[in-house]
Amino acid sequence: MKILLIGASGTVGSAIDHELSQRHEIIRIGRKSGEFQVDISDSASIRKLFQQTGNFDALICAAGSVNFVPLATMTEQDFELGLRDKLMGQVNLLLIGREFANDGASFTLTTGILSHDPIRTGSSASMVNGALDSFVRAAAIELPRGLRINSVSPNVLVEAMGSYAPYFRGFKPVPAAEVALAYAKSVEGLQTGQTYRVG
Repeated sequence: MKILLIGASGTVGSAIDHELSQRHEIIRIGRKSGEFQVDISDSASIRKLFQQTGNFDALICAAGSVNFVPLATMTEQDFELGLRDKLMGQVNLLLIGREFANDGASFTLTTGILSHDPIRTGSSASMVNGALDSFVRAAAIELPRGLRINSVSPNVLVEAMGSYAPYFRGFKPVPAAEVALAYAKSVEGLQTGQTYRVG
C-alpha cells in the first residue's frame, strides 16, 4: 500500500513508520520535515499536498495541536487552535483527501484519552477529541467506494512522561510501539467507524 503519514517525525509517527514501513510504502509528511510538508490548519496547504503526492491507499494523521489552558482563564480564542488545527485539519484531510483516495482506501485520525478521561487545563483537547471520534462514526456510514475511516485514541505515552507526568497522575502510560499497532489495525484491517482506544 501507498500510505501518507502526516506527523511522521513525531513520537507516535515514528513508531507508526517503524511498524508499517516493513510492509508498505510510506510517504513521510510533516509541518517542516519529511518528503512533503503540510499545514493541516490550512485547506489550501492540504490540497497542495494531495496534488503533490497523488492517489493513495491509506492516510494516517498523527498530528494536531490544541491549547492547554485553565478553564478559569480560558477565552474563545484559546479554543481556536484546536478547532482549526486538530479538529478541522483532520476533518479536511478526509473531505479533500477523498478525491485522491483509491477505492477501498482508509483514513486514520488521531484523538486521545482526554475525550473520555479529562485532565485539568484539557477542556479544548477533550472537546476536540470527542468531536473527532463522533465525526469518525458518522462519516463512516456515508463514505462511498469502500472508503474507511477510524480514529486512534491513545493514553499518554511512556515517552512523553518526562514532560507530561504532572498532568497525568494515576494514568498508566503506553509505549508508542503499542499505539502504532492500533494504526496498523486500522490500515490493514477492514473495520470502519471505530475508535481504537490504547491504554
